[in-house]
Amino acid sequence: MLQSSFTIGVTECGCDEAGRGCLAGPVYAAAVILPPDFYHPLLNDSKQVTEKDRNLLRPIIEAEAVAWAVCSADNHEVDKVNILNASMGAMHRAIASLNVKPELLLIDGHIFPPFLGIPHRCIVKGDSKYASIAAASILAKTHRDEFMYKLHLEFPQYSWAENKGYGTAVHRAAIQKEGLSPYHRRTFRMGPDVNKL
Repeated sequence: MLQSSFTIGVTECGCDEAGRGCLAGPVYAAAVILPPDFYHPLLNDSKQVTEKDRNLLRPIIEAEAVAWAVCSADNHEVDKVNILNASMGAMHRAIASLNVKPELLLIDGHIFPPFLGIPHRCIVKGDSKYASIAAASILAKTHRDEFMYKLHLEFPQYSWAENKGYGTAVHRAAIQKEGLSPYHRRTFRMGPDVNKL
């Protein structure tokens, strides 16, 4: 079961991103402050939740959160500053967009540049341990997927409605045949199928 808080009585913000390992599209980051008593049986790391359940959870999180924000870094920013820095930049922008200032940031992963002097804790696999990080993972993933669906309508040849920009065999074959779109990241080499859908 997900933990509701890292430090009781402190306004905590969970932060996570989606799309770091993609060949195309932006990386999205979300920041979420949940009420201390928030609970939903389906809430978990977005990679462990079905697309249907992610889409069910999104409006619940957005309605019940104390505060939430989602920001992105496009493929041009990724190419300019690298994927890690672009992810951290999107996360900083999401935190800055909150209408409530958190007292502690819970970051999924092992690295985070300090932001505005707010204390933070990096937690590996935090999206499967803390509710606020799991909620952030759901928002980042669903907002990014929604954007990739829109891009798919413009460039259906890459099957982004299915692969969301990850390097599946179908996506890589389309790149070989069609070349790169304006939304592809130029600094990523095509590796094996990561199957993170």
